[in-house]
Amino acid sequence: MIRADVDHGVAELIRDPDRPQSWTLLLDGTAQSHVDLDDPEHLEFEYVRRIAHVADLAADAGQPVRALHLGGGAWTLARYLAATRPGSTQLVVEMDAALVELVAHRLPGPGPDDGLDIRAGEARATLDELPAGAYDLVVLDAFSGARTPAQVTTAEFLAGVRRVLAPGGTYVANLADGDPFPFLPGQIATAAAIFTHLAIVASPEVLRGRRFGNVVLAGRGPAPGPLPIPALTRRAAADPFPARVLDDDRTRALAGDAAVVTDRTASPSPKPPAGFWGQ
Repeated sequence: MIRADVDHGVAELIRDPDRPQSWTLLLDGTAQSHVDLDDPEHLEFEYVRRIAHVADLAADAGQPVRALHLGGGAWTLARYLAATRPGSTQLVVEMDAALVELVAHRLPGPGPDDGLDIRAGEARATLDELPAGAYDLVVLDAFSGARTPAQVTTAEFLAGVRRVLAPGGTYVANLADGDPFPFLPGQIATAAAIFTHLAIVASPEVLRGRRFGNVVLAGRGPAPGPLPIPALTRRAAADPFPARVLDDDRTRALAGDAAVVTDRTASPSPKPPAGFWGQ
């Protein structure tokens, strides 16, 4: 195990006993990322696999994409895209500069020669600096501890995401919630106010309120072209961790009468129960 103080806590890198070049990154005891240095296409965490299903369908197979990752961890999905879509250009934004240095030193991977740029900075502030229409794919997987920060949960934030997306680009976010769902309905209502097409990929147990867990929310539009729901459904069903896919109508129905979240009303995602994410 490797343990180091970083800017926002204590990071630990724990080697996977079953995969010698695989490591799990924990921050203050919360599992943040898992990477296999020998096989970047191996995705250990269920929610990362579901984000990857959306990313796989963001463009034709193998076609390079321009991807923005808001939240870095150990750059799991960026490594995956570099392997599955050679020639892609990617920017990973991670607020913890010391964590960026630790990952770069201990878990070396793709770099500028492979189209991957790592930037230390806050996701919202960095987003405001980026040019319009610059990305085909924007991935939000930003956490402060085990909670999604309030500033990346709002309509103003998503308007910024939509600004940097190219026409037909895809947004995908990792969210976490559980019964009685104090967070997810507002996030759906907010995304519905910004994007024309929505989808959710999640475990049926989470959607039924039987346990706290990750929910992957995808958005596209207002440019024409819905999300590829049939293909996404097939991938999610065939995964070793099968998931349910909700189309636009069923996703919007989950919002109920929730209000759109704004910078004035935002709060972080709920704190997960003890034991979740390695706590």
